[in-house]
Amino acid sequence: MQRYPMTTEGAEALRAELQRLKMVDRPRITKAIAEAREHGDLKENAEYHAAREQQGFAEARVRDIESKLSGAQIINIREIAPTGKVMFGTTVTIVNVKTDEAKKYQIVGDDESDIKKGKISVNSPIARGLISKEEGDVVTIDTPGGVLEYEIDQIEHI
Repeated sequence: MQRYPMTTEGAEALRAELQRLKMVDRPRITKAIAEAREHGDLKENAEYHAAREQQGFAEARVRDIESKLSGAQIINIREIAPTGKVMFGTTVTIVNVKTDEAKKYQIVGDDESDIKKGKISVNSPIARGLISKEEGDVVTIDTPGGVLEYEIDQIEHI
């Protein structure tokens, strides 16, 4: 079975989405299908086909979330003693060596990543380059935009 690393916050967000899909979206879609059926001929009923398509997407997402939660490896970084190394769940402040621009990222699971919120996937090029490094280390990261050098300024367990 495949393991999916995720933070406790990420697991809670998936559980909340699953709850919403099952308790809100499913009944709403079922009702929309029933109403569309009442309109008669299903072959040319756009409302029916749209509702069935929504149902397919929702059920696929339910299966996906249930699969990920059943294989989840939930990591609470606050319960892990700081080692001084970058690892899954840590929040890392890095400084671009050329531009002196600082960025702060938390390394999270694939489903949790959101660059706008400063959360990057553990499988991203930046996170892979940072894992196991320590404060003060300079890392070279091959990104789609080219090769970048960053110095690790701070590692936090928050």
